[in-house]
Amino acid sequence: MTTAPWRDAALPADARVADLLSRMTLEEKAAQLYGVWVGAATDGDGVAPLQREMTAEYDWDELITHGLGQLTRSFGTAPVDPDVGARALARAQRRIAAANRFGIPAVAHEECLAGFTAWRATAYPVPLAWGASFDPELVEQVGRRIGRDLRAAGVHQGLAPVLDVVRDPRWGRVEETIGEDPYLVGTIGTAYVRGLESAGVVATLKHFAGYASSAGARNLAPVRAGVREFADVTLPPFEMALREGGARSVMAAYTETDGVPASADPGLLTGLLREEWGFTGTVVADYFGIAFLQSLHRVAADEAEAAHRALAAGIDVELPTVKCYGKPLVAAVREGRVPESLVDRAAHRVLLQKCELGLLDEDWRPEPEGPLDLDSAANRALAGRLAQESVVLLDNPDGLLPLAPDTRIAVVGPRAADALAMLGCYSFPSHVLTHHPGIPPGIEIPTVLDALRGELPDAKVTFAEGCGVADPDTAGFAEAVARTAEADVCVAVLGDRAGLFGRGTSGEGCDATDLRLPGVQAELLDALVATGVPVVLVLLTGRPYALGRWHGRLGAVVQAFFPGEEGGPAVAGVLSGRVNPSGRLPVSVPRLPGGQPWTYLQPPLGLAGEVSSLDPTPLYPFGHGRSYTTFAWEDFAGSAADIGTDGSYDLSLTVRNTGDRAGTEVVQLYLHDPVASVTRPDVRLIGYQRLELDPGAARRLTFRFHADLSSFTDRTGARVVEPGALELRLGPSSAEVRHRARLRLTGPTRVLGPERRLRCEVPA
Repeated sequence: MTTAPWRDAALPADARVADLLSRMTLEEKAAQLYGVWVGAATDGDGVAPLQREMTAEYDWDELITHGLGQLTRSFGTAPVDPDVGARALARAQRRIAAANRFGIPAVAHEECLAGFTAWRATAYPVPLAWGASFDPELVEQVGRRIGRDLRAAGVHQGLAPVLDVVRDPRWGRVEETIGEDPYLVGTIGTAYVRGLESAGVVATLKHFAGYASSAGARNLAPVRAGVREFADVTLPPFEMALREGGARSVMAAYTETDGVPASADPGLLTGLLREEWGFTGTVVADYFGIAFLQSLHRVAADEAEAAHRALAAGIDVELPTVKCYGKPLVAAVREGRVPESLVDRAAHRVLLQKCELGLLDEDWRPEPEGPLDLDSAANRALAGRLAQESVVLLDNPDGLLPLAPDTRIAVVGPRAADALAMLGCYSFPSHVLTHHPGIPPGIEIPTVLDALRGELPDAKVTFAEGCGVADPDTAGFAEAVARTAEADVCVAVLGDRAGLFGRGTSGEGCDATDLRLPGVQAELLDALVATGVPVVLVLLTGRPYALGRWHGRLGAVVQAFFPGEEGGPAVAGVLSGRVNPSGRLPVSVPRLPGGQPWTYLQPPLGLAGEVSSLDPTPLYPFGHGRSYTTFAWEDFAGSAADIGTDGSYDLSLTVRNTGDRAGTEVVQLYLHDPVASVTRPDVRLIGYQRLELDPGAARRLTFRFHADLSSFTDRTGARVVEPGALELRLGPSSAEVRHRARLRLTGPTRVLGPERRLRCEVPA
């Protein structure tokens, strides 16, 4: 029997796919362009925008007759034992393959924003905590481990990472981002992509593009970003993750910019992404994003027109379930309303990716190789390490921390004894289990209270909740104040409850009116401070909150951004001193709750000045974080120099641990451009390096700056390097300068293409 060319693994993938496409009917090709969401709720609260309105019933056996492009969230829709889920997924894949003429299975995708979103899978810290670690190597390890768990379960594609750059911290999805700086987002996000892709899982960059710049910090609102903000802040992380990370998929954003929805923008999804950047993978819709072209954006009269606009723009796959790319699309092609060539283009990309994944090979088999352990000891250890590195010590003015081992501690607050306080909205217990009351989390999640008791067994620890996260009830204040008055120190554990679409204080659709602590937590903190007992504020949040009200009145301030299942021991370890804090702020912490939006990427008019009574200067700046040891920055080599607009320059220094315990310093390199043809941020991050040093140890560090890193988008829309003065600044945060190097770029203005240098190298 002769093997068909498309089954021949020895042939190039393009040739195999071309042969297969030539044999397929229109219905079979269209079937490769949509997913199906088995078990998605059609009533009650959903996990996707307008899920109830957009999800319809269908006949499974009839639907898979022509094949199927994707299976949506077999593990992430309801609690299912991992081994049972893997076997069920394999059976579904066998049915799909058996039902269509060519035996083609589906691509199975899952969310993996803070770990595999599945029951009994490790809940890692949220991406904002990745940013706080300033440790791309560790994040790559996390991505690789998550990818291996996904593949072991039969999953091929992960819907992560989020590469949106924070523009307004009131936005509910800040917890899902990596931070407010495009270089940090790009380098950390690219590391995660490398890890996921190294495990054979297709990483999906989201949300392309501009989603975090929505007006008023409202989820799924119009984007008001200008051309240069879009080019210089929004796009660079995506470009880096594609060029350096090798991501094979991109998810189109829900939003519209200047009247054009991303899902119907050929300039974005084809012109920029494919023609300029050279992307060859698949573009998938955000859930129901194609149908939204009709129902929300109103740029399509019906489902067929929505399908046409999305296909023409460059969206290859409709997710999460079939609505526009099924019968409406097929009918429109038959009627001549939509060119079949658009279907062929998308089907070619989808099948090419299936070919790369081995799904077209004759020896393909979906059955799992063995029992699954999605929360192994190795997973937990990695989650714990990332949690520890992400905890930020914001302030410790009098050395109250670490806590004495035999002290009397009053632990107070609504986040102290709640395991869910550790988890973001895309962790399975927060994302799915809230719809399944009575089902246990499936993983062990120590609370701060329990972990602190374990850390300090000789301490006398009492507890009072004080109040809820968001409710207005103050009845518990009296007990909290009483317990505090009896103690030597109070640890106030406050913060967010992750949720979806208004069911939490942080998370998708949980946008804030301002940056006050939720509910009556601020009033509780006032009452605790008024006792005169030193208060250590511990924040478990998905965004920064304004803390100026208590500046100078607290014994210490510790910030953790939903640090995952091992976050309780990580925070308690910082409080006890077992862990020397090394996290740095990926977002600024404001002084006052109003006056937003604000990030540190401000041109001169965005900074404090005499022309306004509002001072936006943050209380704690981007990059800030303290340690229990001290560091000296010595022997700086970076004198004034002239280099060409295509030149490079090395600046070096020695960092020495001058304290009595091991610790980590994060050296940050910022660029200041005094004069440019368009206004520029006063400073912006262009390089960084974590240094772990024993007491007395030192390391020589070199940053290799290239002129490409000074580039920006000029008035014509071109990315340029301009001649003129520059200043490189080394510091422990965006607001503190330890060393400066003044450069002058000489020669002509250079226009850069997609091969420009994206990162500042730090030679080993």
